[in-house]
Amino acid sequence: MKMKSLIPAVFGLGVLAAAVPAMAAHGNPDGGEAKLAKLLDGRTAGKPVQCLDMNQRRDMQVVDRTALVFRDGDTYYVSRPDGVNFLTWSDVPVFKIWGSQLCSKDLVNLRDSSTGMPGATMVMNEFVPYRRQG
Repeated sequence: MKMKSLIPAVFGLGVLAAAVPAMAAHGNPDGGEAKLAKLLDGRTAGKPVQCLDMNQRRDMQVVDRTALVFRDGDTYYVSRPDGVNFLTWSDVPVFKIWGSQLCSKDLVNLRDSSTGMPGATMVMNEFVPYRRQG
């Protein structure tokens, strides 16, 4: 094999090697699904609800590029907002609520937790309750 034909192959490997850390820095898209599955292990999905009262959304968890999870006692409410692919663990969701409840179709503005810089805006979807059986 000539040196001239090796150059594109070596360059291609260099680009691939540079892309792997960049992909890791942005989070593994399947990692969020695995984290959510682990969080919901042993729970069964119930009928989705359109809104959550203030007491139902006190404890919130961001699951990278997957969902917002709200805990109310032993019930987890999972919402997968439109634009969830922009959501990362370092984001602080700022909700635009038109009343006392957080509802589907309400807006969520993301802010970077370290800089406070504004990020993407997402639209909330319904909340699926997950409860333990028994």
